[in-house]
Amino acid sequence: MPTLAIVGAGPQMGLAIARIFGSQGFDVALISRNREKLDDLVGKLGAEGITAAAFPANVLDRAGLTHALAEAAARFGRIDVLEYSPVGTFGITTLTAPATTEPSDVEYEMNVQLYGAIAATKAVLPAMREAGAGTLLYTTGAGSIWPDPRVANVNAAAAALRNWVMNLHKELADAGTGIQAAHIGIDTAIGVSVIPGIEPAQPEQITPLYWDLHTTKRDEAELVFKLDENGFPRG
Repeated sequence: MPTLAIVGAGPQMGLAIARIFGSQGFDVALISRNREKLDDLVGKLGAEGITAAAFPANVLDRAGLTHALAEAAARFGRIDVLEYSPVGTFGITTLTAPATTEPSDVEYEMNVQLYGAIAATKAVLPAMREAGAGTLLYTTGAGSIWPDPRVANVNAAAAALRNWVMNLHKELADAGTGIQAAHIGIDTAIGVSVIPGIEPAQPEQITPLYWDLHTTKRDEAELVFKLDENGFPRG
């Protein structure tokens, strides 16, 4: 069976992405820091008939992340799809406006978003090149595209990741590797309302973008999820 590896697996988007790929016959490797939370996700997926396994790792520990992905590949054969979406902001990063941002304000987010993504990609890309197939998907908030000065330091790192992904897509496509690399920008709250009166999107509304980028939209470097004024996905 093909295998999906999710770096930053959690109970909302991570679980929903695992379900949509798992329902199509994928095994799922779940990677994040907390073993107990990963085991809970494995149990939920297993109850739905989806084979999943936990590989705890912190994206700030690049050697540990590389090892976890190697373990996942050994467990399932190889990794066919990588989805990268760890969230390191809440409770750790101080959100800053542009004029007050210090280099240290951006450093943590760069380590989580960009440098972790590069490390994860380097761990799986050689096998994808050898197979002549594979999919690399990277998620950020839409501030990577339309910056919000209230969260300038987070946006800076997200924009750096988006830029790198767009370049990776072009490099792999131009070389005819058969490997898809794409960015997903999410322009909404997920699961919980942040602004009173504005309904958040549910993960299940967003995950079709991931499946589309893996299957029917492999020539696309980016898809963006937005809700219209009635709470329906746009586009």
